[in-house]
Amino acid sequence: MHALRSKSRGLTVGALATSCVLLSGPAFADRGPGGGSDTSVDTSAKRSGQALESRITYSGSAGGKGGRSSGNVTPVGNWTPPACWYEPVSAAEFKKKVEGEYDEVVNDPQQPNYAKSATGQFRDIYKDGKYKDYNLDEADEGNWWVSVQNPNRLDDPAAFTCSELPFWVLNGDTPAVKNAVTPQVLAELAYNRITLPDTKVTLAPRDVTKVNLPTWAWLDRATFKDVSVTASLNVAGLDISATTTAKPVSLTLDPGTGDAETYPASGECRLNDDDSIGEPYAEGKATKTPPCGIKYLRSSGDGTYKLRATITWAVTWTGTGGAGGTLPDGTFGTTQDITVQEIQAVNR
Repeated sequence: MHALRSKSRGLTVGALATSCVLLSGPAFADRGPGGGSDTSVDTSAKRSGQALESRITYSGSAGGKGGRSSGNVTPVGNWTPPACWYEPVSAAEFKKKVEGEYDEVVNDPQQPNYAKSATGQFRDIYKDGKYKDYNLDEADEGNWWVSVQNPNRLDDPAAFTCSELPFWVLNGDTPAVKNAVTPQVLAELAYNRITLPDTKVTLAPRDVTKVNLPTWAWLDRATFKDVSVTASLNVAGLDISATTTAKPVSLTLDPGTGDAETYPASGECRLNDDDSIGEPYAEGKATKTPPCGIKYLRSSGDGTYKLRATITWAVTWTGTGGAGGTLPDGTFGTTQDITVQEIQAVNR
């Protein structure tokens, strides 16, 4: 029997979905009808139990486990990478997962009857209902696609929007559902893994400056480079990848007080032709206006001002089959203490 490529709908499935969410077992049903991952999931590491494992791997300037890093890029605007997505699994693996969960739940005396019933209903769809024996007779023709959640966004309602029951897709077809994994989806997931350098802006004078004295700011190209992350998926006959690259384009200075002027007036210092930002201070430039910098108009007293330097990164991607494009700009900022004194400096 050929399985339908489209998603399941209807009152019966809706009721089953509600029941499945209530289950406490580790596999498909307890993560909702889409089979998303549980709270122990790591998209780049193996998981225990019957839980489906995302096979996406990451390389390059990626964050640590789960993509967590103090240097992750923050998208400009309201866009965010996917909180959930769909990946393929083979018919044999899908059967093993569902049967394993069924045995675990129905043989657990602590599971309530409704949980056992819902697990049985879910199993019946693929074993003896809409599909026959998990489509093992058609295993060479296609794969099951199931949802996976971003482990860092399990508190985000968007992580539960990939709510389709596992569905069958013929080889070569792209599922007609949002966030079915493609090179672009991989690129967006890689965006979430980019770890940016914690670069401290060079200042002159450094750390301690004077009222009404221009402070020069710059970033050398040698410490200010492009960063990239590659996301890859090679499973169930699908072999795709995408590389997302963030290129620094500007530095924005926030003096940490309204009693200051920035150079330029916008506070945004753009990239130079040599890919550096600003201009290093040199002897004899004390009377000149820096192309990138700050002039404080009032002393910081016994404290300091929190100078925030935020770098804007332009993000592009390339992927399997010549795909590619742009993604929203990202930002990453660091803060450093600046002491401003009333005493005027004498410079050469």
